[in-house]
Amino acid sequence: MTRTNKLLLAPPYPVEQSLKLLGENLRTARIRRDLTIEDVAERIGTGPRPVMDAEKGKASTSVVVYAALLWLYDQLHQLEEVADPYKDKEGLSLERAKARTRVRKSRGLASDF
Repeated sequence: MTRTNKLLLAPPYPVEQSLKLLGENLRTARIRRDLTIEDVAERIGTGPRPVMDAEKGKASTSVVVYAALLWLYDQLHQLEEVADPYKDKEGLSLERAKARTRVRKSRGLASDF
């Protein structure tokens, strides 16, 4: 029996809203380029349904569909900046804090030889 992924059915509200905004932005990009859903689907090598689902911001849509649409609209470079470890202020702060606690005091040289 296959278990249902609860995250796909009911993602956290901020995640759901971000996906919806991404979908709206992708739809706007397609319309500005005067492309149909069928045109876009053919160009990225999928059917119309995944494109429609991405434009609705469905959580169950594969990330590769979102990435392919960004690529098609020449916006893939924006995906490369997502989760950049050098822009992760909280992660960098935690890393520095851990580094400070790991510093060991030197015991000096042993003279018992």
